[in-house]
Order: sequence, then C-alpha cells, then structure tokens
Amino acid sequence: MAGPVFITTFLATGAVRDDYDPMRHPVSSLALGPAGWVQQANFCLNGILYLAFAAGLVRTQDRHCPPLPGILLVAAAGAGQIGAGIFTTDPVSGYPPGTAPVLAGYSGTEALIHDLAAVPVFVGIPAAALIWARAFARHRCRRWARYSGATAVIMLAGFALTSAAFAQAPALAPVGGLLQRLTVGTGMTWLSALAMRYQIATSTSTGS
Repeated sequence: MAGPVFITTFLATGAVRDDYDPMRHPVSSLALGPAGWVQQANFCLNGILYLAFAAGLVRTQDRHCPPLPGILLVAAAGAGQIGAGIFTTDPVSGYPPGTAPVLAGYSGTEALIHDLAAVPVFVGIPAAALIWARAFARHRCRRWARYSGATAVIMLAGFALTSAAFAQAPALAPVGGLLQRLTVGTGMTWLSALAMRYQIATSTSTGS
C-alpha cells in the first residue's frame, strides 16, 4: 500500500494547491505552507509502511529468499521518507511564490537533512533493485531480473535528470516535477509489485 497511498496523496494535494505546478515543482514543496502537514504526514506514513515491508521481507517463506542487503536498503528508504517528513525542504523552482528559482545555498540544517534523507530513496531503491536483479537472475527468474534491472536504470537516470531540472537546467526546469514523479513512481511501482510477489509466494507455501 505504501506506493499507491503516497502517490495518490501527493497527486491530490498538488492538484488543489494554489500556484503549485506539478510539472515544475517537487513533491517535497507540498510540505511548505499552511497545509504542508498533509505532505509531511504522507512522507512519514510512507516511511512507516516501507519499514513494515522490510520487516515482512525478513519473515517471508519464499524459496527465493530476499537478499539481506536489499532488505536493508528498503528499510533505509523508509527511514529516509520519515526524515523527509520531519525535516522540510527549501523553496525550489520558485515555489512558494516569490522565492528564487534556486538558492545559493541551504537556508539551514533542516533543508540539508531533508536532502540527505532523500538519498536512500532515490539511490537506495535502485541499488536494491540491482541487488534483486542479480538474485532473480541467479534463480533463473528472468522476467523479474529484467524488470528489477530496468527499474534501477530508469530511477538512476530519472534522478540525474531531476537533479539537473531543479538546478534550473533550461531544457529540464519546466518539467522537473514530472521527471521526479516518474522516477518516484517507477521505484514505488516496483516495490509494490515485489511485495505482491512475495505475498503470493508466502501464501502458497503456507497453503493459505
């Protein structure tokens, strides 16, 4: 449920926020302003759900045991989401209105911690996907190996493009928000699919 709930919430919140452009502005900017608590709660709930997922992976009975480094990276992504919810970002790409497109530096420690908390999400999830791709390939699960590998490549490329967009690269800045959403959506869709795979495998092995 983590990915679908998170994505649905930020799409709905962004659609009703005045002066907020989902094509241009990052998801984290929804945590700014009077209604910012909604996105902060969304980050934290998402993080808690991913921590629960990691705990479930440890207990799964699938014969293709989940790789421990991958599980730890999923847990790190969950912790990162909680950190992103607690510590808010600086203004990005001119949102909130009246702020500069890009700041010369961090306004304070809170924004720095927010960006650091994002690393386990935008780098940790593709790293986990690569680990699973190798594990699936070893067990001859070729479709899952290809899917996991493609997820890693798409996320890393998306992260690079998104970073350039929020740094105001002229060709990318107008679609920075879209690039980030596609990147996040790719990773979270893979995690949801992975959860369903292990759920089905565990139910089958226990005769449920």
